[in-house]
Amino acid sequence: MTVGVTLDPAATTIDDTVRLAREAHEVGLRSVWFGQAAGHDSPSLAAIVGREVPGLHVGTAAIPIFGRHPLLVAGQARTAQAATGGRYHLGLALGAPKLIEAGFGIRYERPIALLREFLTALRQLTQDGSADFHGELLTATTPRPAAVPGAEPPVPLLVAAMAPQSLRASGELADGIIPLLAGPRALAEHIVPAVTAAAEAAGRPAPRIVACLPGVVTADVEAVRENAVRTLAFYESIPSYQRVIGLSGATRAADLAAVGDEETLAAEVRRYREAGATEVVVTATDLGDEADRRRTWKLLGELADD
Repeated sequence: MTVGVTLDPAATTIDDTVRLAREAHEVGLRSVWFGQAAGHDSPSLAAIVGREVPGLHVGTAAIPIFGRHPLLVAGQARTAQAATGGRYHLGLALGAPKLIEAGFGIRYERPIALLREFLTALRQLTQDGSADFHGELLTATTPRPAAVPGAEPPVPLLVAAMAPQSLRASGELADGIIPLLAGPRALAEHIVPAVTAAAEAAGRPAPRIVACLPGVVTADVEAVRENAVRTLAFYESIPSYQRVIGLSGATRAADLAAVGDEETLAAEVRRYREAGATEVVVTATDLGDEADRRRTWKLLGELADD
């Protein structure tokens, strides 16, 4: 089973992030993933970590497409791919309207149309470094192919898609999806069937389903659960997450966190796999203390070999 974890670079220096990534790889984890916020540049950080830790896959989960352009994102992604020897995975997201409009000062309009155009142009660019795309919302052209020696194979394109239209676009135009807070019920009944059907209709391979699961192995379940309630509450204010949390049979985001002993988390990872996840990325492992993190990672490394 392919199992990875997320790392929070805001909590550490780059050197410490590399150290943690190396530790993750040493215990058997297959991948580490970095979010994209207002601080570190995720593709750059992934490139550094992937180059410093040979054999470890690194990914971005996920870059909001509003306020960005396929030409620039492709350059970042292909550079990371070359730096890591083909072990970089690019995740894209629509983002939340209130964050996009407040942060970038632009209107959050026609997100699905923009996603389709962004993916179409980006696919061209990541295949051979060239594009000649003219859409309604964006243009991406190159006078000649832009070479990035070593940027092979083409960077896998994933989308943080969970709603019907974004799942359809992702199945047709991306390599897979990377949903967060979509529990096994939502995956099995809504998400996996939709994106798989779209990929099949478009004649594309079966999509990767990189499911993100908040989880911690701990003896102090009550304290870590309370921390999860506080930390994950942010997502409950975003309509797309409200919807998928409800489809998962939960009321709060923290209801979807696997907090408990080794068997608790292992059982939940298996449930995600049975629901259609091809890969599981465990997030929020820092909700507990350092001993909890090490205990969690040790278990996940063992599960990666199953």
